[in-house]
Amino acid sequence: EDNLLCSGIQGDDNLQSMLVGTVMRKIKSRTWKKQRYFKLQEDCMTIWYKSKKAGNTHSTFSVGDVEAIREGHQSEVLLSIADEFPADRCFTLVFRGRRGNLDLVAESAEEAQSWIKGMKKLIENLENMGEREKLDQWIGDWFKKADKNNDGRMNFKEVQDLLKMMNVDMNEHHSQSGSLEDDEFVLFYKMLTQREDVLRVFQVYTADGQKLSQSDLEDFLREEQLEGGDIQKHAKQLIERYEPSDTAKVLNAMTFDGFLMYLGSAEGSIFNPQRRGVFQDMGQPLSHYFISSSHNTYLMEDQLRGQSSVEGYIRALNRGCRCVEVDCWDGANGEPIVYHGHTLTSKILFKDVVTAVGNYAFKVSEYPVILSIENHCSVEQQRVMAQHLNHILGDKLLKSTLDGKAPIGLPSPEDLKGKILVKAKKIGGLEETFNGMVEDSLTGEVSDEDEAAEIDENNLHRESVRRRLKSKQRLSKELSDCVVYCKSVHFSSFKHSRIHSKFYEVVSFTESKARKHLREAGAEFVHHNSRQLTRVYPTGFRTDSSNFNPQEMWNAGCQIVALNFQTAGDGMDLNDGLFSQNGRCGYVLKPDFMKEAEKRFDPETPQQRDHYQPIILTIQVISGQQLPKVNIKEGSIVDPLVRVEIHGVPMDQANSTQIYSSSLFPGFNPVWYDTLRFTIHTPELAMVRFVVEDYDKTSKNDFVGQYTLPLSCMQQGYRHIHLLSKDGTSIPPSSLFVHIRFTELE
Repeated sequence: EDNLLCSGIQGDDNLQSMLVGTVMRKIKSRTWKKQRYFKLQEDCMTIWYKSKKAGNTHSTFSVGDVEAIREGHQSEVLLSIADEFPADRCFTLVFRGRRGNLDLVAESAEEAQSWIKGMKKLIENLENMGEREKLDQWIGDWFKKADKNNDGRMNFKEVQDLLKMMNVDMNEHHSQSGSLEDDEFVLFYKMLTQREDVLRVFQVYTADGQKLSQSDLEDFLREEQLEGGDIQKHAKQLIERYEPSDTAKVLNAMTFDGFLMYLGSAEGSIFNPQRRGVFQDMGQPLSHYFISSSHNTYLMEDQLRGQSSVEGYIRALNRGCRCVEVDCWDGANGEPIVYHGHTLTSKILFKDVVTAVGNYAFKVSEYPVILSIENHCSVEQQRVMAQHLNHILGDKLLKSTLDGKAPIGLPSPEDLKGKILVKAKKIGGLEETFNGMVEDSLTGEVSDEDEAAEIDENNLHRESVRRRLKSKQRLSKELSDCVVYCKSVHFSSFKHSRIHSKFYEVVSFTESKARKHLREAGAEFVHHNSRQLTRVYPTGFRTDSSNFNPQEMWNAGCQIVALNFQTAGDGMDLNDGLFSQNGRCGYVLKPDFMKEAEKRFDPETPQQRDHYQPIILTIQVISGQQLPKVNIKEGSIVDPLVRVEIHGVPMDQANSTQIYSSSLFPGFNPVWYDTLRFTIHTPELAMVRFVVEDYDKTSKNDFVGQYTLPLSCMQQGYRHIHLLSKDGTSIPPSSLFVHIRFTELE
């Protein structure tokens, strides 16, 4: 087996036993526990499983789809059967994207360990593969899929079927012998994927037509990629890193293959690697950052009948989300529960949510997490909530101001590392805590605000709604004491806020209220958000848990723009794009002109700000590689269309241009060479989204893939864009090849 994934498999007992196969129980609930036979396939890439009795139906998944392995009772399902099966026999496979977990119980602790260690090893092998190896692996996988009779050869019919699956249009007279061997297939594939487009660029810079000398490569980096810094050193590194031929390395030169490898790598991608890790100043007040935030975090689907689940919190936190929502109601036996009130969604225990948040808060980011609590509980159960927060979170829970003194402004993400903040109502303010004003009364009253009351802002029962909003809610002192820097308050007006509001007060708006304010008083809104936090959440009408466009809210400087993380689509693509920079830590610094109180920036009129400098963004969309076929209709090949969208201030938002393919092999590797130009008035806020769809003149286009990133993270020159699927996971090796230029508007 020349397969890279199988390297080291001979001496590995865990992988050997996985190849033999094991019977384990697949668990779906307390009552659904069925035995399944699990086995690793020869490719070391696919896991195959089937029930003992059912005929020959089986299921498979790829090791590449597994995001994590959790040992023990680490999922709701396994927690529910904890009394029946010991933790050392249980484990959970968590998949990328929105696919459900697989909860398994092995017959013995040894077998469980065997699978846990074996899976981890396979995932590690996969992560260590280079781009070229991944491509060869991928080609081999397709070959196996197509070689129906397993004779290691492909007859013409098999080749044709395969190419249809892979999206390549073939006419009958291509193949002489009528069959292909595995290695011939790789060559044949390379012939199909000959990168003429990259060759053209290579030819311009090579002096001898064979290779790029180090100085040729330096010219390319300087003139095309517009790189600064020590170009000589960088060229050396690139040859070292990406040149497959040792002969060329000795000559300090790069062959076409090396050039292709560099352009397909992370450094050749559109996203600037220097902005991948945490590169921003994390020492500014919280109000100066956009914060990745989730709405109805407990839901896995829609908000009328969906499953509530602790899994929702784990998934959001693992995606770098830093503000999660907890809707609390009185539950049985004095235990508060979390669910979408007055609906048929299932219910989970508040203490289980707090435990999950405690366990997963800082796995991917060390910066603070905000628990946004929507409290509908009686005073008694609020006390229980406070106890759970204190007991379960311990030192992670922020209980008092950082230095123990009366504060004058919000602390920074850096100051609050490893801390969980509670956002909820509070009796009195922070100041009273310091001048001993709060009597030790056990309860206080605060006015009630309830998302449910805002469901219909224009409804006829305005009066009854208003009466409900005025009602007082009793608050337990214990829960109130858990609130330090994030006190939920009502909004009256920007003018009122300017005079009276405190920096630790947080206002929540529905998306429609926020839109109204940003149209009527954009500059005021931006100014308000320079010193305090604002949360924006989807209106109650969105019972399908769809998302609004978060960009509008970021344009006004709103920090906590809460989206339904469980719902794929453009809203989440933008959120993932914005937060893919700065170490995916969930905090992104706002542009300077939105942080200074005396500057007046209005997203509606960007040309009026100081240092206004629009730019022209020129994108040449050159070609597409290995575009996947989404749904196989009779006789259809993807006819791919690329759309480039700019999201930003309203003046920039309107831009969106579509281009259609015009090439010999339209589906698989389309070539366009189309140039798009955009004038961008506020580049600091702009996001660019590349969408590939399968054009269909008879029905709605099929979504193929997309990639979204902040304009500020784009690299110039010849770049690959590695496409993502609908739920934000990668779809190797699909990409677009583009050329990018920024020029200042004279």
